[in-house]
Amino acid sequence: MRLALALAAAVLLEAQTFTQRGFIDTRATLYPQAAPGDSGHAVGEALIRWEPSLRVQRDLAVYGSVDARVDTHRMVERKLRFDWQDRRIQRPALSLRRLSAQWHRGGVTVEAGKQFIRWGKADILNPLDRFAPRDYLSVVDNDFLGVTAGRVTVERGSETLDLVVSPRFTPARTPLLNQRWVVVPPELSQFRFTDLGPRIPGRTQFGARWNHNGRGYEFSAVFYDGFHYLPLLDPRLNLLRGAIEFERFHPSLRLYGADAAVPLPWFTVKAETAWFRSRTTVADEYVLYVVQIERTWGEWVVVGGYGGEAVTARRNPFSFAPDRGLARSFLGRAQYTIDSRRTLAFETAVRQNGDGVWWKSEYSQQFGAHWRGTAGFTLIRGKAGDFLGQFRLNSHGVMGIRYSF
Repeated sequence: MRLALALAAAVLLEAQTFTQRGFIDTRATLYPQAAPGDSGHAVGEALIRWEPSLRVQRDLAVYGSVDARVDTHRMVERKLRFDWQDRRIQRPALSLRRLSAQWHRGGVTVEAGKQFIRWGKADILNPLDRFAPRDYLSVVDNDFLGVTAGRVTVERGSETLDLVVSPRFTPARTPLLNQRWVVVPPELSQFRFTDLGPRIPGRTQFGARWNHNGRGYEFSAVFYDGFHYLPLLDPRLNLLRGAIEFERFHPSLRLYGADAAVPLPWFTVKAETAWFRSRTTVADEYVLYVVQIERTWGEWVVVGGYGGEAVTARRNPFSFAPDRGLARSFLGRAQYTIDSRRTLAFETAVRQNGDGVWWKSEYSQQFGAHWRGTAGFTLIRGKAGDFLGQFRLNSHGVMGIRYSF
């Protein structure tokens, strides 16, 4: 009996494969101009990310990712606690970024836990990414947040069906009140603003995506039923305190969308569109779409296109919506590979009426096997009434160094 148990344990241990990777990233962001309510000109940040994975059997694997952060500008909490929900307004000092188990056999893949789900095909603007909330503390420099979900993907020939159920809602992280990425209208500048906290939805969210790979084209249709990950505000005036107090809440969302990609001899055409509908009476209903062309030319990869919006029901003139803020704009992205260690990248959005422009450039170089340095500059200009233009005092430069292990 002992020999059988020993042999079984040996087989199990042999089948398991543990791997890990990660990085230590430090960066400095420099703002030449001060902003109302935020006179800081420099922000220092450090991030340690560890990504372990364990393959238990040939068909079963567990993936994890843990972040540890610190900064000089209080975008990161000063309290050392382990966060797995991503529901606080500040970034947690220690957090679970991902923890999911994935089973795959034949054409079926099942994944459960905290994970990243991306459905969009386009660059810069992705109307279909409803299971992909972002960290918008620095609006134009954002990253994705994981969501707690179960996902089943079934592939049969040229057809793929993707089903997602998310029982716990994960909101996007929006800019902090006392920092430069919140722009208060001049007529409200005499009031203090008090955030009374969020009202987190409790209902489960559902989504489905069907994808077809045809001869010379790819097409998919998407359905989502849940909530906007970007909040609306429920304000009330407190005259005794001279303050505007507000709660953040997330309106219901039912989305119907589609995307397509068509490779042509000279370039690839991609299109993505979504119709946003809501049963919440104060939430807008609208259509977002993007059309772009993509071409690889030598060491260059170039993407250019247009993002548009059509409002079908305007109910709320005040909302923070970066995806809509990039609509009605000409969009572009380019990357040049100088050599195996050096790259140069550009991104831009220019409003069709010329009222706002965002331009980002970044140079990256690898040193040795583990080190990489980056330097970049983001230029933001425009009129105060434009989504991009309101951040015209937030042009900034970035310098960073990363050690990968």
